[in-house]
Amino acid sequence: MPTTSGPIILVIEDDEAVRQSLKFALEQEGLEVHVYESGERLLADPALPRSGCLVVDYAMPGMDGITLLERLRQRHVDLPALLVTARSSPAVRERALRSGFRQVLEKPLEDNSLLDGIQRALVISV
Repeated sequence: MPTTSGPIILVIEDDEAVRQSLKFALEQEGLEVHVYESGERLLADPALPRSGCLVVDYAMPGMDGITLLERLRQRHVDLPALLVTARSSPAVRERALRSGFRQVLEKPLEDNSLLDGIQRALVISV
């Protein structure tokens, strides 16, 4: 597994196969990746990084990805965030962008759309 001293990518995805696939793909690009199966797990992490980028699934049991970002913002966690969804609609997109997501990506992810989005989010936040 490649290791870096750069930003940590936090992937919050309830589907284990998708979660592990994203982790593998991003680590192959030299990124450090931490994965969480739910928003609740991320919020409970006492070692939550204060720098990096969030990659958040929209539709998850418990709390959805937008609610998760709103709760993180209430805790003053201001990491750049990308929303990944198979259930895109104008209303979801508008709510996500209003809540602070930098970009909404639709599943299935095309080519390098996720990596490109992460790189843009990290450049903007530096």
